[in-house]
Amino acid sequence: MLPICFTSGINEAGTDEAGRGCLAGPVFAAAVILPEDFSNEYINDSKKLTERRRELLRPIIEEQALAWAVGIVNAQEIDKINILNASILAMHRALDALKVRPGAIIVDGNRFKPYGDIPYQTFVKGDGRFANIAAASILAKTHRDEFMRKIHEEYPMYHWNENKGYPTKAHREAIEKYGPTPYHRMTFTLIDPQLKLF
Repeated sequence: MLPICFTSGINEAGTDEAGRGCLAGPVFAAAVILPEDFSNEYINDSKKLTERRRELLRPIIEEQALAWAVGIVNAQEIDKINILNASILAMHRALDALKVRPGAIIVDGNRFKPYGDIPYQTFVKGDGRFANIAAASILAKTHRDEFMRKIHEEYPMYHWNENKGYPTKAHREAIEKYGPTPYHRMTFTLIDPQLKLF
């Protein structure tokens, strides 16, 4: 079972993003503050969980967290500021939306920007080390997957209900055939680099 947080005795927010490597759709991030008595043996890095397990854990996290929130940065913003800055902005937006002000922030990965005067620390593979980051990874992933299933109804030919916007062979072939949508990240390599881009 993962430890709840890195620093006990304060409302520490864990934060993580989902969708950084996708060709389409926003990048989502979540911030989660868990109570110190929180316990769930299944909480882990969202990538290590099945889709069903993530969906089962989402309402548990949302109901039992002291506070949680999701931040979103869309494709047009990603193209303007790049995916790294967009991922950090999504985390900041999630932190903005928390109903409880955190005393500290821990972040999955090795890059972050100061959030006001709140101390923060980054952890490579933090989503597999601390429950609050793992919970954030689960919320970011499930909220993003829900969004991608919704916009799949607008553009079913890209199969976002299955690939969630990631660069699968079928997704690239659909872009080559039908062209990009407003949800595609135009600064990304959307089709095979050996083929002409729009």
